[in-house]
This record gives sequence, C-alpha cells and structure tokens, in this order.
Amino acid sequence: MRATTALKLRKRLIRRSAQEYSQAIRRTVQLLFLALNVWIGVQFYLFVRYYESGGTTLYASRPPGVEGWLPIASLMNLKVLLLTGVVPRIHPAGMFLLLAFIGVSFLLRKAFCGWLCPVGTISEYLWKLGRSTFRRNWMMPRWADITLRSLKYILLGLFLYAVVTMPVNAIDAFLGGPYGVISDVKMLNFFRTLTLAGGLVVAALVLLSVFYQNFWCRYLCPYGALMGMIARFSPARIRREPEPCIDCGKCAKACPSHLAVDRLVTITSVECIGCMECVAVCPAEGALALSVPRRKRLPAWAMAAAIAALFLGVTGYARVAGYWHTHIPPDVYMRLVPHADEFSHP
Repeated sequence: MRATTALKLRKRLIRRSAQEYSQAIRRTVQLLFLALNVWIGVQFYLFVRYYESGGTTLYASRPPGVEGWLPIASLMNLKVLLLTGVVPRIHPAGMFLLLAFIGVSFLLRKAFCGWLCPVGTISEYLWKLGRSTFRRNWMMPRWADITLRSLKYILLGLFLYAVVTMPVNAIDAFLGGPYGVISDVKMLNFFRTLTLAGGLVVAALVLLSVFYQNFWCRYLCPYGALMGMIARFSPARIRREPEPCIDCGKCAKACPSHLAVDRLVTITSVECIGCMECVAVCPAEGALALSVPRRKRLPAWAMAAAIAALFLGVTGYARVAGYWHTHIPPDVYMRLVPHADEFSHP
C-alpha cells in the first residue's frame, strides 16, 4: 500500500496544453437536435389540429421525423425489411432513423444517448440543476443500482419478444390498420390528456432526475438499453494511458454513468454514452482520450462530424430514394384523426 502511494506521489503532472472544447461541441449538437425535435413537435401538433378541426385551423404538413418517437413501429418495419427486402410504406422514416441511431451507436459507442437523444439532453440538464442547487447528486446503493438497471433490459426484452414473434403479415395488417396509421397521433394525445396518475409518474421521473444522474436513461429506457448492447461492439473506446495518468480520480467523478474510468485502461461498459466528460476534466497530457483502433484519438469535432454524417447520410438517402414520407391520403387523416382515441390496440 505504501509503495503504491509513493508511486502515485512520484508521478509528475504534465498539464494539457490544448484548449478543451469537447463539452461545448457536444452541447451544441445536443441543443440543435433538441431544437429539431421541438420544431417537429410543433409542426406535428399543427398537423393534428388541422384535421381535428375539420380543416379550419392553420395547415401544416406531417413531419416524418415524428416517427422517431415510435420505436416499436420502427422495430417492426426493420423486421419486415430484413425478412422481405421491401421498405414498408407506413412510418418508414422511423425505421431509417432507427438505422441511423444504430449506426451511430455501433461506430461511436452509445453516442445517440450522450449526443442526440432529446430525453437524454433534458435529463442531463435536470441532474446538473440538482447538482448546482444541492451541490451534489445522490447515488443508489450498489444492490439497488444493479437491480434497477435490469429493468430497462427487461422492458427491451418484452418489446423485442413482441416484435420477433409477430409474423410479417400481422405487422403489415397492424401498421396498415387505423391504430397503426395514427399511432403517432395517439402518442401525442397521451401527453395532451395526461391523467392524474400519468402526471404524477412524469413528475416523479423529473424529480428523480434532479437528484439522480440520468435516472430514466440509466434505469428505465429500453431504447438506450438497445443502443448500449449495440455499442458493446463499437471500435471507439475511452482509453486511459497509465504512464501519464496521475491517478487524480477526476475522470471517475465526472462520469455520469459512474464508471471506474480511473481504474481501467479501456472502457467497454454498455453504460458509456461517449459524452467525453471524463476526457474534458482530465488535467494530464495524453492520459485520457476517446480512441479508435490502433489508439488513434478521436477529437470531439470529429465525433460531431461523424454523427452528423451518419444521421444526414441515412435520412438523406431515405429522402432521395422516396422512402421518407408516409403517403396517406388527406381524406383518410380527416376521417381517422378526430376519432383517434376511439381506436384501441388490436
């Protein structure tokens, strides 16, 4: 023990000379994607109100990006594509968004959660609000943390089981039926008409997110669980170089996923969201970096550029190929949207 302590004391700090911009770049990407989702939400609300009012309110076209909020439909469509080679005609944009996010997670760790997800962005600002207000965030006991983290995988397993066991013709019938066509409208109505119980659940999640870092993301989000499982095979890793590292422990304290960055050489955990918070606080030159094979460092600007290229490339292809829009005649929306709450899950 004394020898280890003496070795730590002998390490000389060589301070980083370059300016640290990773978190400013990441926050910019987060806020831009959050703004995009807000714009999609406003446009979709106007679209729904137009048909609810019988065409008397301001018209807005349906934004295909709203399908990104329908992960189950996206998984169903992905299954249809893989088994038949045919791009589904109902909610295809959601499937292409899912493919883009899978690509980001596979190549760049769980960067969808740390860089793009609007829920993750809001969650991050909530726990930072809690830290600035109470000067700390709380941590679950280890046994509770491990138990609660299993919930998102259980939820993911249930969703995957439902999709995997559903035949292709049943998927086509479901998504092509009234419920499937306006499932996005039903999602909006769920939040517009929250019951007291639903409101209390949302309020509890917000409050817990103030006290515990990324409460929803860490314990309950099945989408994040899927991205984490894919990211397990990512070639990008946070890598610590023991020689220049001074064992200050700042990286582990900064990690929102509570990973022991200061005790590992390579971070392979499915909980790593590629946020680079640990890299940002590291004071030692060359001690910590997000790396790709052959230990080539991946700077934050390259990470942002790669995320943008994947996202814009996949969605751009869908647009050019004519797969982006769900082509439903206006008279069908006029007939279904005003009665959305009357359709139940088949």
